[in-house]
Amino acid sequence: MHRVVLPGGEDVPQLSIGTWMMGERPAALRAETEAVRLGVELGMTLVDTAEMYGEGACESFLGGALAGLRDGVFLVSKVYPHNASRAGVIAACERSLKRLRTDRLDLYLLHWRGGVPLEETVRGFEHLKAQGKIRHWGVSNFDTDDMEELWETPGGTACAVNQVLYNLGRRGPEWDLLPWMERHKVPLMAYSPIEQGRLPQAGALAQVAQKYDATPYQVALAWVMRAPGTIAIPKASRAEHMRENAGAAAITLEPADFAVLDASFRPPTRKRGLEML
Repeated sequence: MHRVVLPGGEDVPQLSIGTWMMGERPAALRAETEAVRLGVELGMTLVDTAEMYGEGACESFLGGALAGLRDGVFLVSKVYPHNASRAGVIAACERSLKRLRTDRLDLYLLHWRGGVPLEETVRGFEHLKAQGKIRHWGVSNFDTDDMEELWETPGGTACAVNQVLYNLGRRGPEWDLLPWMERHKVPLMAYSPIEQGRLPQAGALAQVAQKYDATPYQVALAWVMRAPGTIAIPKASRAEHMRENAGAAAITLEPADFAVLDASFRPPTRKRGLEML
């Protein structure tokens, strides 16, 4: 499992676990718990969630699913923009910690831009760091102009990651956001890296997958992880799907593969607004 180094020097696995829409269906809880625990066992030890996911249901689910595993997990959650005032961030974090049954978050993200000034949110994050309630903080769904504004905000350069929608079908960030992040050494965390299973499995993906005796989705994940500063957080609700995701870490694509994929999934030719799901 390759690792990505955060700005502070700590490293995390490049391939890890997303949990959007997990913990919301009682009939699926056992399978989802088994999947998450297997993923951690396979080395996908960064686990991402948010207070928005099921209005706290996902965090509560993970509080149980990660029982006995917490110290070996890099736990990430996100705060709603309307909770992003200095006092609001602190209160929201306390609620998340209670649901997750832990005393700290390894990474806490602003889920997307809202009406609260960034300076106020950063002050709340830094207060939580000083208290030991969070270890790192970052942002999500920030485009290039948002990152530039954050960098001009007092304390803003402490941002550890930017989590955005990025996959073969959503390549807009390559135009200017990814180059900006590479210059400023901010890792990208790619959510929905296989477009929630909606990427076409025939055609180019199938062609490259056959070469590596892999599945099309494994190739799509390997493509996202081609850059050393990119973290992919696919969701898997079943153990067999989690094993499939983990297998993507063993695939190293070659220049010829990128050419095949570029022909079907075109890189951007102009600036596009950052997409969100």
